[in-house]
Amino acid sequence: MGRTLDNAILNTGVKDIAKEGLGELGFRIEDVLEQEHDAALGNGGLGRLAACFLDSLATLNYPAWGYGIFKQEIVNGYQVEVPDYWLSFNPWEFPRFDITVDIIQSDESGKQVTSWEGGEIVQAVAYDVPIPGYDTPTTNNLRLWSSKAASGEFDFQKFNSGEYESAVGDEQRAETISAVLYPNDNLDRGKELRLKQQYFWVAASLHDIVRRFKKSKRPWKEFSDQVAIQLNDTHPALAIVELQRIFVDMEGLEWDEAWEIVTQTFGYTNHTVLPEALEKWSVPLFQNLLPRHLQIIYDINLFFLQSDRDMLASVSIIEESTPKSVRMAYLAIIGSHKVNGVAELHSELIQATIFRDFVKVFGPDKFINITNGITPRRWLHQANPKLSELIASKVGGVGFLKDLTLLSKLEGYIDDKDFKKQWMEIKFANKDRLAKHIKSANKVTVNPNSLFDIQVKRMHEYKRQQLNIFGVIHRYLTIKAMTPEERKEVVPRVSIFGGKAAPGYWMAKTIIHLINCVGSVVNKDEDIGDLLKVIFLEDYNVSKAEIICPASDISEHISTAGTEASGTGNMKFVLNGGLIIGTCDGANHVEDLRHNNFFGKQELDPDLRRVFDEIEKGTFGPPDHFTALINSVTMHGDYYIVNDDFHSYIKTHALVDEAYKNQDEWAEKSIMSVARMGFFSSDRCIQEYAETVWNIEPSPFES
Repeated sequence: MGRTLDNAILNTGVKDIAKEGLGELGFRIEDVLEQEHDAALGNGGLGRLAACFLDSLATLNYPAWGYGIFKQEIVNGYQVEVPDYWLSFNPWEFPRFDITVDIIQSDESGKQVTSWEGGEIVQAVAYDVPIPGYDTPTTNNLRLWSSKAASGEFDFQKFNSGEYESAVGDEQRAETISAVLYPNDNLDRGKELRLKQQYFWVAASLHDIVRRFKKSKRPWKEFSDQVAIQLNDTHPALAIVELQRIFVDMEGLEWDEAWEIVTQTFGYTNHTVLPEALEKWSVPLFQNLLPRHLQIIYDINLFFLQSDRDMLASVSIIEESTPKSVRMAYLAIIGSHKVNGVAELHSELIQATIFRDFVKVFGPDKFINITNGITPRRWLHQANPKLSELIASKVGGVGFLKDLTLLSKLEGYIDDKDFKKQWMEIKFANKDRLAKHIKSANKVTVNPNSLFDIQVKRMHEYKRQQLNIFGVIHRYLTIKAMTPEERKEVVPRVSIFGGKAAPGYWMAKTIIHLINCVGSVVNKDEDIGDLLKVIFLEDYNVSKAEIICPASDISEHISTAGTEASGTGNMKFVLNGGLIIGTCDGANHVEDLRHNNFFGKQELDPDLRRVFDEIEKGTFGPPDHFTALINSVTMHGDYYIVNDDFHSYIKTHALVDEAYKNQDEWAEKSIMSVARMGFFSSDRCIQEYAETVWNIEPSPFES
């Protein structure tokens, strides 16, 4: 969610008043805004997409509720996870102690039962965060849940008898559930905690939804007319099972009637084409933690497979592995009336690959595309106020903040020299602001006249930050080998990285370590000077993104072809006048390359070999620290196609250098990019969901 204050006062149109009032009290509004901690809800692009959707829902007057990682520090070049205490000061949260839900967390017997009794009870306590729309009195709600022990009492008897840890055990176990989202799931205890978290949030939120519906006194058959629930990937897919349980076990509906309501209520958005990223849970874990839900899943699966016996293994929710596992994506498809991808190409790919058998079962009408978008209020108006002001002066006011297609009017100014000059002056000011931040945070001086080359996103091998840093090393070696005269022709560049690795993702942490080690060498090399700097910005979050995105000249979106769903990060950079370097997606040769690399004799690109030789010489620290990273390319099949793409990647950066030398043409490219961003608004995206999935209309606030 990022910070709230600046967004709220902009959306409600009171920033100038607040600025003036604070000034009279002797404060700068910028200093006050800095005091707020980022709300660390969700994870990566998926979490931020949900935040953009909340903004658009309120702005467009759709009645909606949102229901709800760790902090990163770099120590000696390594990522270290530390607690993120953003909740210790969050004035935007309003506790609702009148809204509590008792949730059974486990059944000690583990027996298959038709009801669910005897488990440990955890209490969900509601905290509400207002989501104000832009230029409208409509304010929607984000309801967060905190886990507490149901009794809330200290066991004094246990304490007096010497059982000190047990005396507070229930409370500690309960509060662990909502303490850290996405715990390290390399361990079985981490997997169990994650499944507990998913059920905790699903159960609390559904209880809240059902409670409000029952207050309306409508019959159950009207539930899906009044309630639409969107599953943002598979993490909340348990909601399908829990709602069926509520209808059958608690409200007494017949199975078929309940299931019809459930499937008409849910929509499922898929965000990944990676089969290994589709969430699965082991049946034994489910049996131990959620026995009634496992029974319902088996029943859902049985009734579904009876309808089509020809593809039992390929569409079964239960995977016949060792141990058996529950395929959550399959559950989400079967339990929803619409399934959508988030980009045209991605939607075609999921229908042709991972979900092709479901297309045969349900037909193509169930599968649609809704291309993602971002909110221009935060990612242009708030993050880049000077550019927003300049655009408003040319397109007839700030109407573009609610109708992003108005940006197309900027194309009429592509030859306006004065406009281009103002445009590039704003870009330089944003780069200078980021340079100051880098100086403060990293103690490294960078020249804002340099080309700022940025890759900030979740650290993952498929996103290929390793390809980027290998390219940076190649650039360093190339400049190092030049004569002083030749170096005069080099375009100065600052390569900026940021992003978090999952706590248990060792390879991603190794990439972070290599980036920092390369930076520590390059940034001190007097031969190189300002021609190349390498920066890793720790603890990347929304507030840092609001500084980084407006400052980019080039941003890198170089995931292995066919692995990225939509990548909303590219939209934020382009909306701020940055150009992008990206993989040519949809390439159908990736599997052939992987097969050849694994079974054939792979020839290493000579430039990449030179990079690896330098790493293995110890130029950037003990070479054994990076052996696994090199071996993943040279010995283990190069799954992410780093070697095959390295030559074209280097060539493309050479084209970038040449283009950057002509600043007038670069300005034109920048303006044209922004002018053609009109489609990529989360407002357009939400309108498509409203019309094609949720069947709802705007409900303006009547004062």
